[in-house]
Amino acid sequence: MRLVLRTLLLALVLAGCDRNTTVPEHASAAANTAEEVVSDESSGVQQTDRYLGAEACAGCHAAEYRAWKNSHHDLAMKEPAADTVRGDFDNTGFTYFGTQSTFFRRDGQYFVRTDGADGELQDFPVAYTFGTYPLQQYLIELPGGRLQALSISWDARPEGEGGQRWFHLYPDEDVKAGDPLHWTGLNQNWNFMCADCHSTNFQKNYSPDTKTFASTWSEINVGCEACHGPGAGHVDWAGLVEEQRAVKEDKGFAISFADRTKAIWAMDTESGIAHMQGGGQTQAEVAVCAQCHSRRSTSFPGARPHHQFLDHFNPSLLQAGLYHADGQIDDEVYVYGSFLQSKMHAAGVTCSNCHNPHTLEVRAEGNNLCAQCHLPDKFDTAEHHLHPDGSEGAQCVNCHMTDKVYMQVDARRDHSFRVPRPDLSISIGSPNACTGCHTEQSDAWAAQVLEEKFGKPDPHYGEALFAGRTGAPGAETQLMNLAMDESQPDIARATAVAMLPRYLSQASAQALQVIAQGNEALLHLGIAQSLEELPERIRPALAIPLLYEDEKVTASLAASSIAGAPMGQFPEKVQMRQKRALQNHVASERFNADRPESLVNLAGLYLQQGDLARSERAFQDAIHLDPGFTPAYINLADLYRASGREREVAAVLRQGMAECEDKTSLQHALGLSLVRQQRLPEALHYLRESARSETTSPRYVYVYGVALNSSGETDAAIRALEQGLLRFPGEPQLLQLLASLNREFAH
Repeated sequence: MRLVLRTLLLALVLAGCDRNTTVPEHASAAANTAEEVVSDESSGVQQTDRYLGAEACAGCHAAEYRAWKNSHHDLAMKEPAADTVRGDFDNTGFTYFGTQSTFFRRDGQYFVRTDGADGELQDFPVAYTFGTYPLQQYLIELPGGRLQALSISWDARPEGEGGQRWFHLYPDEDVKAGDPLHWTGLNQNWNFMCADCHSTNFQKNYSPDTKTFASTWSEINVGCEACHGPGAGHVDWAGLVEEQRAVKEDKGFAISFADRTKAIWAMDTESGIAHMQGGGQTQAEVAVCAQCHSRRSTSFPGARPHHQFLDHFNPSLLQAGLYHADGQIDDEVYVYGSFLQSKMHAAGVTCSNCHNPHTLEVRAEGNNLCAQCHLPDKFDTAEHHLHPDGSEGAQCVNCHMTDKVYMQVDARRDHSFRVPRPDLSISIGSPNACTGCHTEQSDAWAAQVLEEKFGKPDPHYGEALFAGRTGAPGAETQLMNLAMDESQPDIARATAVAMLPRYLSQASAQALQVIAQGNEALLHLGIAQSLEELPERIRPALAIPLLYEDEKVTASLAASSIAGAPMGQFPEKVQMRQKRALQNHVASERFNADRPESLVNLAGLYLQQGDLARSERAFQDAIHLDPGFTPAYINLADLYRASGREREVAAVLRQGMAECEDKTSLQHALGLSLVRQQRLPEALHYLRESARSETTSPRYVYVYGVALNSSGETDAAIRALEQGLLRFPGEPQLLQLLASLNREFAH
């Protein structure tokens, strides 16, 4: 399966300045070092901030600077040089599906000879190194201000671990020029995919008109100000006399992490677990780390460390394909979504309790790290971990932080700190640490061992999410119960909220309305992300309360969902809020107009507003940008259908089928188009293909069953529905149709 990265991430670090230090003005051609005027919407004031660079911090904060130097943040990106390039550029070759690439040096520069956008071999100079360990990638500059990540990477691990070699990120598929995953393609573009988390104060600056980037940054790597914000105010503070500094408690920064240090952790000897007593707000740091260490999209640019996360970023919830049903990591999700599920997070633990924020290394090795809060006499014993002392199985992380390898060599640990649940492996198919190691044993064996030792396991939110994913009987009730259960992690509850529109009833609609009028930001986001799945007549009841929320991303999503609603029937204040939030939504999509997703969203908005010509152009622009982007074809075909241009519907869908890897939704749409043209035999072929696809949906199976029955093939329709229920047990639409056809067939 392809690993299409929608976003890459990274960030953390600390700073300060000596009042006697001369602050350099960096003059890199790529850097944005001029003063920036930033609008603070919460206060309505203008503040002038300037980024100074990490070197300006070294004078006063020498120890922190030394710790940061050569950390993963420092090495997130660098200009290529002997001390930054880890790969073998000594005229080394690498062959990938018949294409021979060569890495070499010439006139002091680093080059790769490889296939370009036209498929022909060319010599490309390396513009930047990207990352450092366990792999290092290399960025190539292409026309239009684009930096592209080469898919041939250097394995920086020791030779004994299989490293010190060139390898391809997609070793099992022949990715050729023209594919979005080719290094010259859309999904390897640094400006969108990687830059805002590998550089400091990055501004994408994409022009939809010229389709070019004029990206800028203050530092090409992740420096002190990426986490602490612009340093000029701190330098000004450092230059004040002592009496003036004493009254300026913020020290010239808009955010402080000092409250974390006030927390007192007291050990409960009975439970063996430390609990926080006193202290202030510990979680400010987590929100800053989350700006990069999360699976999210950037909706609004210009995020600073002190800004609210949901004012700029739209995070992924516990979605299938990203997370297993119980919330364990599946795809690359970058820690935050996992950590939000953990009891650690609920207890007030923050990132720097375990990680030094400057070196990024853990604060202690092995089980000593966990022993900061968990008594070794209670937990670091064979009685607890059921393995010989000192063995791999006795390491806390191997049971509670299982890892998964991404990008071929990069093993990343799950930060949900969960108890192994082999019983869930049996019931919902999620993995577990026990049989992950004891591969010769069954999940049932592991479940029995743990139950005999620790007792019957508690119910888990993964069961409700699995029911929601599969359409199991009682899914709606389980999701509602999870959504309303304040003892469960907010991200799990928000995921349940986002699933509820699929099972909408009077009860779940009322539950969603209660949540929309509440005060839980992540649950509001869950509603906002799923509003498009609701019938249009219901959306305003849920969307309008969200227009009054402080979170800019949530409000803009809510506004876009009711863009076509007759707002004149609502009070003027509501209309003004909707108008402002909708303007923000349009600005967000235009900011991301280098992506087909945003172009399709804009096209949909223009369509709601009745501007068919502009909508059609935006859909066509999305197809031109990414010929393999299925939703652009589906939505353009729907525009043609609504305009009575049925022949063009079939043409655009066939074009999509020739270009797109997953043809399921295209086959379904083409089948419906052929039904409308009264070409039923041909239509049944495409409806059958979509219903039998690995990526089908209950809706596609239902429509195929209806079509078969309409063509007089009731027995075939019954068989198709029965097969569908094997894949989607308890799906109400399928059950109702099957019952109806069986009654009809019986008579």
